[in-house]
Amino acid sequence: MGGPLQGIRVIEIGQLIAAPFAARLMAEFGAEVIKIEAPVDGDPIRKWRKLHKGTSLWWYLQSRNKKSISVNLKSPEGVDIVKRLAENADVLIENLKPGALEKLGLGWDVLHALNPKLTLVRISGYGQTGPYKDRPGFGAIGEAMGGIRYTTGEAEGVPARVGVSLGDSLASLHAVMGALMSVLRVKTGQGEGQVVDVSLVESVFNLMESLVPEYDLLGYVRERSGGALPGIAPSNTYPTRDGAYVVIAGNSNPIYKRLMNVIGRADLADDPQFAQNDGRAAQSALIDAAIAGWTSAHSIEAVLAALEAADVPAGRIYSVKDIVEDPHYQARGMIVDSTLPDGVKVKMPGIVPLLSDTPGAVQWQGPELGQHTAEVLAGLGLNEAEIARLRNGGVVQ
Repeated sequence: MGGPLQGIRVIEIGQLIAAPFAARLMAEFGAEVIKIEAPVDGDPIRKWRKLHKGTSLWWYLQSRNKKSISVNLKSPEGVDIVKRLAENADVLIENLKPGALEKLGLGWDVLHALNPKLTLVRISGYGQTGPYKDRPGFGAIGEAMGGIRYTTGEAEGVPARVGVSLGDSLASLHAVMGALMSVLRVKTGQGEGQVVDVSLVESVFNLMESLVPEYDLLGYVRERSGGALPGIAPSNTYPTRDGAYVVIAGNSNPIYKRLMNVIGRADLADDPQFAQNDGRAAQSALIDAAIAGWTSAHSIEAVLAALEAADVPAGRIYSVKDIVEDPHYQARGMIVDSTLPDGVKVKMPGIVPLLSDTPGAVQWQGPELGQHTAEVLAGLGLNEAEIARLRNGGVVQ
């Protein structure tokens, strides 16, 4: 059985992270994704991070299930190929600088005229409108201006970043949501295709909870707080005797009482001033000190066992080694065995989310540059001689 997006064709004109990750998610669930890459070098992510025999391991993950077609978009014939693909596509995803698609002759007016059912997903730093739209934007800048960097890190330290490209990935998720909402509108006969305008900054901003009303009504600016969750207690990161760290979320009323009894502090469990979150938040330092005193006296395994027995949410902070070796990750299919083109076996992340009837699947790893050029062009009706002419003319690779 095919994935839930079987029959959906997606054209990807993107590189690095945001647009390619969005297209990858759709490819994993059955969409036919045709990735358009520049000749010679292709997507720069082919050389990012750790390489295996000259190719990025990230590439093999980021581009799995995609077809790679290498097209020179500086050539009129190359642009014409994109137009012909767009005529029968459901979605075109791009993360070029605003205005770049128009300069290529592939603006919304052109694409919509060619195919009124097409959805155009546009991912950029600041969006397609507004005074900042022409500024270059990367995920790191989105994290900074979206608000998350300001609230991340130790209270007295510099704003910190998460160790992955969070801003890009959040934009990818919003792009997929927007694309599917638009495609659903078309498929159910409610209207034509439309533009999905995704901003890196706004994708981060959308996660920032109640920061805006808290500031507007109360003048409150949420600051960095290390491992704690301001205004919600207890919820923090605590050290253990063997040098590990455990995150404990004891912030609901009944869980708080169970947690206090586990650590031998019945006095705090039964104190009426701590019966509700607002009372606990007002004295979170006192409560955190009590919890840290207990965790510091025990090993991480003993802490986790005691908290699990008391039904208190807790978890150790995992490294990638912990993740790969964890039996729950394995049981859920989150670590899958893959084979690289040279036959080398390597573990890769599984597919999220899990669907009961139409699950996603890994059909193949990221392809070689232009691996599917001939196949895709043949699907447009070009014969071998025409494809050879385009290759010889530098239009395709």
